[in-house]
Amino acid sequence: MSSLFVRPPYQKYAVAVRRSAIDGFGVFAAEDVPARRKIGEIRGEAISVAEARRRARDAARIMIVEVSARSAVDASRSRDPMRFTNHACRPNARLAIRDGRIEFYALRAIVPGEEITVDYGETHHEGRLRCRCGAPGCVGRL
Repeated sequence: MSSLFVRPPYQKYAVAVRRSAIDGFGVFAAEDVPARRKIGEIRGEAISVAEARRRARDAARIMIVEVSARSAVDASRSRDPMRFTNHACRPNARLAIRDGRIEFYALRAIVPGEEITVDYGETHHEGRLRCRCGAPGCVGRL
């Protein structure tokens, strides 16, 4: 099932959420996204890093991003489509923390229908989750 979201002002390009070959649901470009352009953001519940780590221990799917040494954002109840961005070892986008905001930028041009992916880097999964990105040179674990 695919769903196209109504764009809030911080969602710069149209995206659709649908099943992903990588894992669960993913976010897919619904229009051309030029290289180096902001795609959108994730908003969510502001929590402490200690609370983020507690929640991550109990969750099968983690939608938490640490934005500083003391604070994090839990996007599990967010309506922002970018929260479905999957990890890939060779991503087409990057995640950036700017002024406490979780923003996504295209690393290269992204075409409609292409899944938007980022390299999660260090995660709360702590190597327990198998990476399914399928990229050449995949690290194998998150």
